[in-house]
Amino acid sequence: MYAIVRAGGRQEKVAVDDVLDIDKVSDEAGSTLTWVPLLVVEDGKVISDTAKLSGYQVTAEVVGESKGPKINILKYKNKTGYKKRQGHRQKYTQVRVTGIAAK
Repeated sequence: MYAIVRAGGRQEKVAVDDVLDIDKVSDEAGSTLTWVPLLVVEDGKVISDTAKLSGYQVTAEVVGESKGPKINILKYKNKTGYKKRQGHRQKYTQVRVTGIAAK
């Protein structure tokens, strides 16, 4: 059984005991998150009707925080002496999916 959920601005395919990185949320480690799935596949049967999906719930436990890879941004214009260097490192929250079930 797996589900598709909208988490952190993206759609993620999740199953029980999956650990995934989502965009940072303000919840502490050990707290739980709940999502209403966009699609559920159970025993080869696809459920995509919004009326039936409102009865399903995906729960996840916050494991901790992590960081993405370092991204270097360089801007340069020839013959003007303009150079700019900037870096970015996205922050994520790690969550472990604990259950996909009907309410």
